[in-house]
Amino acid sequence: MAQVAVVTDSTAYIPPELSKKYGISVVPLNVQWNDAVYDEADPHAVEVLEALRRGELATTSRPSPERFSALYEKLAAAGAKEIVSIHISSSMSGTSEAARLAAQGASVPVHVVDSRTVGMAMGYGVIAAALAADEGMSGIEVVALAQRRIAATSIFFSVAKLENLRRSGRISRGASLLATALAIKPILTVDDGHVVAQERVRTQAGAIKRLEEMALEATKSRAVDVAIHHLGAAELAEKFAADLREVISGVGQVIITEVGAVVGTHVGPGAIAVVVAPRV
Repeated sequence: MAQVAVVTDSTAYIPPELSKKYGISVVPLNVQWNDAVYDEADPHAVEVLEALRRGELATTSRPSPERFSALYEKLAAAGAKEIVSIHISSSMSGTSEAARLAAQGASVPVHVVDSRTVGMAMGYGVIAAALAADEGMSGIEVVALAQRRIAATSIFFSVAKLENLRRSGRISRGASLLATALAIKPILTVDDGHVVAQERVRTQAGAIKRLEEMALEATKSRAVDVAIHHLGAAELAEKFAADLREVISGVGQVIITEVGAVVGTHVGPGAIAVVVAPRV
């Protein structure tokens, strides 16, 4: 094990094989649905995803500080001298606060990072942190490198309906009603941890085209890694990925992942997102 262990949460949506490859520990958030509570990583949470794809709603909650404490002590016992713990925006979840509470009593130094974003916009920073830890960097150096990649990364997404975002408080009722009345499909982004509308288009085809254009603009002719997230739109995501490979030169890794139940309950079925992460 590297001297610095790297921890994140399930909303990074890093493919499990990559988390295993890079030695990243993942703490799941919780989902409440149909009078039951699931870890997002629980195989039974597939039932929740199926419900979300049908347009049903669930509620979410952060992991407990005790869960973080148990993981931090396990990593320390395995030889970690420091821990870097990178999490979903604190404007979206109390996960980083739970991690900070656990860090106060940890037996090794724990550096908690509020990523101010979500999905692979955070995940690529987590992977960068794990690679830096493997190279023997200190905890402070690992944090700096992860933050640099997160800051350079862009995320743009479109949802089929704004109702889920409105119900979860991620967008105002007025904005949701206006967009619905005008048949507008906004292009959304995450700005300093908050979901905000960046542009407005009229159709799903128009939204996909604009997402493609925005992804291309975000590369600025640099070498980049790209992730595509979706909920219940696998075919659309695959086509989108193929189109991006054709228009973006210098694309390295392209990851396609369906979001889990936590983000899925906020964005709803038909959502699609693109993450562009320049290599720094």
